Amino acid sequence: MTEVFIYDHVRTPRGRGKKDGSLHEVPSVRLAAKTLEAIRDRNGLDTSTVDDIIMGCVDPVMDAGAVIPKAAAFEAGYSFAAPGMQISRFCASGLDAVNFAAGKVAAGSDDIVIAGGVESMSRVGMGMSGGAWYMDPSVNFPAYFMPQGVSADLIATKYGFTRDDVDAYAVESQKRAANAWEKGYFNKSVIPVKDQNGLVILDRDEHMRPSTDMQSLASLNPSFQMPGEMGGFEAVGIQAHPEVEKINYVHHAGNSSGIVDGAAAVLIGSKAGGEAMGVKPRAKIRHFTSIGSDPALMLTGPVDVTEKLLKRSGMKLSDIDLFELNEAFAAVVLRYMQAFDIPHDKINVNGGAIAMGHPLGATGAMILGTVLDELERRDLNTALVTLCIGAGMGTATIIERV
Repeated sequence: MTEVFIYDHVRTPRGRGKKDGSLHEVPSVRLAAKTLEAIRDRNGLDTSTVDDIIMGCVDPVMDAGAVIPKAAAFEAGYSFAAPGMQISRFCASGLDAVNFAAGKVAAGSDDIVIAGGVESMSRVGMGMSGGAWYMDPSVNFPAYFMPQGVSADLIATKYGFTRDDVDAYAVESQKRAANAWEKGYFNKSVIPVKDQNGLVILDRDEHMRPSTDMQSLASLNPSFQMPGEMGGFEAVGIQAHPEVEKINYVHHAGNSSGIVDGAAAVLIGSKAGGEAMGVKPRAKIRHFTSIGSDPALMLTGPVDVTEKLLKRSGMKLSDIDLFELNEAFAAVVLRYMQAFDIPHDKINVNGGAIAMGHPLGATGAMILGTVLDELERRDLNTALVTLCIGAGMGTATIIERV
């Protein structure tokens, strides 16, 4: 199989996913186009040589619909020869876009692919595309469907994480993200979003709350107790896991991922593709895979997919220098660390979605780029990137610097 390399990556800042967020007036297609423009301009890319543009978008409706990567290519002034495709595997869509691109390059069908994702959650609300998993009893009954927050609280209860545990993790995420911004760790890859007059709309993640402490988080009420107890979803969780007598509700807005707007793009290619572009590779994609997991716990897929990926790759945990796991909820990361005995100084070292936010379709590509930059900064070699996924799935990718 052809070796697959990462040549570059960029992302926008994450804007608050509300009507008063800085990126609310920027349509999804424009956010995606900004990343395509940056990838082209930074690398002197002849866009007629781009074999495909693959982007994750979890809710591809309204102004995020109609094959948004192709629409973004039009807006970015790409050659008409560059096609586009959007995919969704819920929260892992951006990473799966990279993996799809890697698969096409590895198979020899493509030499240059841009992969990534976009989500404007202030404009297209979460779940706007609907679906049987949410709405059809013949599907959601056997799937033990419940809101993800209730599943996160079920994980915390089952594996023994207290309110103090998840709050302490959230405080640390905020500190790490603030430190990374202060020291310029993201400067290499975050591109400012500008308006039509060239004025900067946003050049920094705006969801962060660096002053967060245990006392401020203690004032927040649990977000998912009402749907759990009044909506009947706690009973669903206990039916699936009868060893749990009652769910302890510990998650709230301060220790869960933030709703934000943002986009990311990763330049993927073969050796021949890189030579044609005249750019040097920064890393290679070693292995990737996905898995289905317990749909009631829902968010423990990263544990299962990591076990699968290490087995298929013939690698060990000790071969991985850094881990990057999307902070959908604090208990997700705490369970992953617990399962593999991973020290906190090796995972999410620059904070994560609790501090900076989770633009669903883009996050996977964003965190891949974040950990690549950190490997380079620390002069380390190998990283594993993974995300939990709705309906009980997991996706993971191993990259290695070259």
